[in-house]
Amino acid sequence: MWWIYALLSAFFAALTAIFAKIGIKGVDTDLATAIRTAVILFIAWGIAISRGAVGGVGSLTKTNWIFLVLSGCATGLSWICYFKALQLGQVSQVAPVDKLSVAIAIVLAVLFLGEPLTLKTAAGAALIIGGSLVLIL
Repeated sequence: MWWIYALLSAFFAALTAIFAKIGIKGVDTDLATAIRTAVILFIAWGIAISRGAVGGVGSLTKTNWIFLVLSGCATGLSWICYFKALQLGQVSQVAPVDKLSVAIAIVLAVLFLGEPLTLKTAAGAALIIGGSLVLIL
């Protein structure tokens, strides 16, 4: 079941790139990121409220808060850089290179989370890195 959500995520990420490239034409990328973030904030809180998840806020630990805030900071910085890259480059180059984050996440998961590095995972990461280098160079 996880892979269905992963495929949907990839599909919506692809739409994000196309919609953003059209939407940022002639717009400051920081302003575009702020608008996008406000929309996401509204949608995410709407879903959380409608599903009754907001009641769980009180049960979050200090560690939950620290790492969720850090994740939010990383997301924000990623979006700012992504929009700037989209404004300067072509979607067909920027979007695949942005997915280099997959290979980086694999390395970080092995180093910091102790996840196993299988031959299949290593090969996939290597192919992503190779593809990104082809697009960059």
